[in-house]
Amino acid sequence: MRKTTGLTAMYLDFTQMLPAEIYFAMTQTLVPRPIAWVLSENADGGLNLAPFSYFSAVNSDPPLLSVSVGSKPDGSLKDTRANILQRQHFVVHIAHTDMLEALNASAQPLPAGESEVEMLGLETVPFEGFSLPRLKACRVAFACELHAEVPLGNAAYSLLLGRITALYADDNIASRNAKGRFRVDAAALQPLGRLGADEYVRFGETLTLKRPD
Repeated sequence: MRKTTGLTAMYLDFTQMLPAEIYFAMTQTLVPRPIAWVLSENADGGLNLAPFSYFSAVNSDPPLLSVSVGSKPDGSLKDTRANILQRQHFVVHIAHTDMLEALNASAQPLPAGESEVEMLGLETVPFEGFSLPRLKACRVAFACELHAEVPLGNAAYSLLLGRITALYADDNIASRNAKGRFRVDAAALQPLGRLGADEYVRFGETLTLKRPD
């Protein structure tokens, strides 16, 4: 890493940096990032819950989303990853501002098999037509089945591709326009975004600009 002489900008040469240094640089510049609050099933049937911000939409046909999940410091699989690989189903929630403390607390490492849902006293409800429940308080949830796992690089990360089988959207944020097209009021959803280090961001001003034909 070096400063460019005579300029206020900073130039970072990723080829000369440690993975941890690259991680901090990426997470503070690729912002804001959506957060996947992932509910998965433990071996005993309990529910695991953890947030991931290396997360995005991938495809619409088939409908796919991606969540990048690392390993524990000892090299073993994180519970979310192990659960999804073993049982092939999971639910991705979009948390809103009022859920920040619970979302942040769910990142705390727990012994394998212990449930963050129970620890945090979060209520779940059935997800219609799906094998797992969803968090009642979340305004958006995606029911997902594992489509593929793509091992990544040298840090024991894995890109999990989830095929979305159903979407739940709260009536207070969702509607249909005059053409019958599904719409979400982002201001009503108030999704949390991830920045770097200990920082999050709430939804702000909406800018509207027609796309070129």
